[in-house]
Amino acid sequence: MFKKLALIPLLISVTACAQEVGTNYKSRNTFGAAFENNSAVQRGERDYVIELGKRFAREIPTTINFEFNSARLDGAARTVLDRQADWIKQFPEVRFTVYGHTDAVGSNSYNRALGQRRANATVRYLVSKGISRRRLEAVVSFGETRPAIDTQDRDRRNRRTVTEVTGFLKRHQELDGRYAQIIYRDYVESAVATSTLTEASSNSSLE
Repeated sequence: MFKKLALIPLLISVTACAQEVGTNYKSRNTFGAAFENNSAVQRGERDYVIELGKRFAREIPTTINFEFNSARLDGAARTVLDRQADWIKQFPEVRFTVYGHTDAVGSNSYNRALGQRRANATVRYLVSKGISRRRLEAVVSFGETRPAIDTQDRDRRNRRTVTEVTGFLKRHQELDGRYAQIIYRDYVESAVATSTLTEASSNSSLE
């Protein structure tokens, strides 16, 4: 009887430890954003997103501008968005985010709504050019809080939307090789060109 009673605390302790270990083990698989970010880095996905973002900003204008208190796309804005759409079509599994901005004139709440309308107008136009709406994962308004030019006056440069690369439609254990090929295409072509010139120079010296 006494021996059985003495075993009870021991069993409780062992059970608690097992539950604690089980809980900790489970939590390692549910770390959330930090865990996903580390996994993405390990897979190389984050690097590809960064490289694509750099290429997009280098090759295509990422920003369009608006008239005061307007979300209407003028001819210049549509021309830029046409170029964005053509570039985006090269990467069918990449997500983009459109950020809406305003200048500082008006209330913060009004400007946030205006920034949203501008972002919505940009997304609608890209969709009309054949870009899937699900690839434009988020439409975000920063209103007047992130000016390009620090001024309280009307400034067209602050009345804008900015399009950025933000990720992939789904997680990949390994990225398709064609993304790497496209991302580093310029580097590959330059390497081939250099190699060809070197070979030509060698052949010429042999003759």
